[in-house]
Amino acid sequence: MLNMDFSQKIVIDTEQQSWQASPANGVWRKPLAREDAEQGHATSIVRYDAGASFASHEHPKGEEILVLEGVFSDESGDYGPGYYLRNPEGFSHAPFSKNGCIILVKLHQFKEGDTQHVQIDSQNTQWLQGNGNLKVMPLHSFATESTALVHWPAGERFQQHVHAGGEEIYVISGEFIDEQGRYPAGSWIRSPHMSRHNPYVEQDTLILVKVGHL
Repeated sequence: MLNMDFSQKIVIDTEQQSWQASPANGVWRKPLAREDAEQGHATSIVRYDAGASFASHEHPKGEEILVLEGVFSDESGDYGPGYYLRNPEGFSHAPFSKNGCIILVKLHQFKEGDTQHVQIDSQNTQWLQGNGNLKVMPLHSFATESTALVHWPAGERFQQHVHAGGEEIYVISGEFIDEQGRYPAGSWIRSPHMSRHNPYVEQDTLILVKVGHL
């Protein structure tokens, strides 16, 4: 078990973590939360070396991916930086990367009844106006769970708010800040149900946010 107590706030600077070998040759990972060694709930940063691949497999309770660098591929297509993918239970694929890639991966975390297959190229999707000067790109929602990209312009502040159902953030670029700390690019922050904070930024910052799922 790793970071599976959802009542605790977890902060990990993934840039400071070492890569660990996976069962597949040329595929490396930085575990953030894991239920078991090679099955069950898992959140990880995963790196494919050039030419690395996995054998065809399914994902019980789904797979969620954000491509951070390079091009991630499977038999259904090629997905460059900024692609957001959701592969529901029953979907099978044989992923690979021709030239290498880095992805954020969440496994075995779909809610019962969530069967939507999602492929969104965030580089070519329109932003929506959020609160204040924030720009928001909704990626997926089901029941109480919602996932989006949020762009914070330099100097933006957000009012104190409560996370009903928890909040999970991955800082893609820039630096996210609140009264509890500063979180540079590569930071993963998981805050428990009914936690609260006053977030702000000093530079342009892009984050992936998931709420209502813990």
